[in-house]
Amino acid sequence: MNNNSHKVLFACSEIAPLIKTGGLADVCASLPMALRRANTDIKIALPGYKAVLEQIDDINFICMLDLPLGAVAICQCSIDDTDLLLICHPVFSNRAGNPYMSDDDRGWPDNPMRFALFSQAVTELSVNPVYLNWTPDLVHCHDWQTGLVPALLALHNPRPATVFTIHNLAYQGNIMHNHYAELGLPAALFHANGVEFWGQASYIKGGIAYADRVNTVSPRYAEEIQTDAFGNGLDGLLRSRQARVSGILNGIDIDEWNPATDTHLPANYSTKDLSGKQKNKAELQKRMGLPISPNTLLFGVISRLAEQKGIDVIVDAIENSDTLNYQLVVLGSGETDLQNRLNTLQQEHPEHVAVSIGFDESLSRLIEAGSDVFMMPSRYEPCGLNQLYSLRYGTLPLVTRVGGLVDTVTDYNNNNQDEANGFMIDETSPEALTDGINRALALYADKKTWKKLQQNGMASQFSWDISASLYLQLYNAAIGDAALANEQIRHAKLSS
Repeated sequence: MNNNSHKVLFACSEIAPLIKTGGLADVCASLPMALRRANTDIKIALPGYKAVLEQIDDINFICMLDLPLGAVAICQCSIDDTDLLLICHPVFSNRAGNPYMSDDDRGWPDNPMRFALFSQAVTELSVNPVYLNWTPDLVHCHDWQTGLVPALLALHNPRPATVFTIHNLAYQGNIMHNHYAELGLPAALFHANGVEFWGQASYIKGGIAYADRVNTVSPRYAEEIQTDAFGNGLDGLLRSRQARVSGILNGIDIDEWNPATDTHLPANYSTKDLSGKQKNKAELQKRMGLPISPNTLLFGVISRLAEQKGIDVIVDAIENSDTLNYQLVVLGSGETDLQNRLNTLQQEHPEHVAVSIGFDESLSRLIEAGSDVFMMPSRYEPCGLNQLYSLRYGTLPLVTRVGGLVDTVTDYNNNNQDEANGFMIDETSPEALTDGINRALALYADKKTWKKLQQNGMASQFSWDISASLYLQLYNAAIGDAALANEQIRHAKLSS
């Protein structure tokens, strides 16, 4: 099959800018656009959340589906010239706010039902052409919320090919067996080689066990999740499917993230003329109430405030420091304890630490452009996007040697200034982070080498078009796998 003739149904639980809790939404917005540029016929299935329905004026009703878990309305609209299929049911469309959690940061108790219903709808649309007058060659599923789709499709023959992308293996969608049974989900899938996981049912395991191809969002993370340290109990299954597991690095929209044209910035700049970066630094210092000091190294952090991101280690490193000879700007929200510790740091060091709780798109762009170093000491990082944005903006990342950070950041040493674009630490600890900070401080005095590393980063190639071409190769492999599986089942039926 020609690479450019695929019909793909993209199943995801969030998509920017309509509904977003993290990087998954950015991927599910940008990758389909890149695939469409490669002439892929693509439709996106998304739960019909209240927040989404309120943002779209032109929505067309397509059909009703009577599913085991209830009746859903299928509606269609367009986003960036791509068909968006909204799976509408009161459990989605009558509920405001975060798609997964209530205001007290607890998961909605009916999440297993909600995303099983969504998966049933995606499955039905995938195998029955009557609804859309269109049948996909491949269904591309993302994270635990869609993990049941490859499992449910495995009960059909013929069926489309399936690709399951793991964005974060730590979030698995596990439920008790009795709850799985109460939902009426197929008993035929509940076994050791299926969705059963230590007596529970695991939605993400369904995707891993049944998809034709499994991939993650960076090559390094694909290796890491096959180890005990990063496998979250699923490393054995992933190793058993090693030949079908791969990693494709996320991309970024290089037109959207471009310091030469970014309208959020007070001053634009490029690799040929970096002078605008200093103006952004001064504006960032002013906006955050820090002393305007061009020669003081400024670290930026834009993050979910969670232990995974190493925010506690940043706080510990500053608390353990005898003197602060740099500045730090933090933007994010998350765990209350970490928010409180950051606010305390700001009160104790008002000339060195500035914190903004929440999210502000304009401020986030200013941090990327105005910081000298982007601090990202993650305990694990499937891909990471902020280090990619930072490289694009000539801001040197300081990162841990994990996941996609390894695939994108080249650590500076005294002999590799032609390739290096940032700094790496070997563990997420206050001591390692302090050592990384000191290395950055030492190099900052060497303006010539620092500028070279900035230019190296800005020249990096992380376009989604590159990633999309690799996904097309993955789709080809999955379609070949599914064709063989369908044929084997057909022959088995004929011979029985």
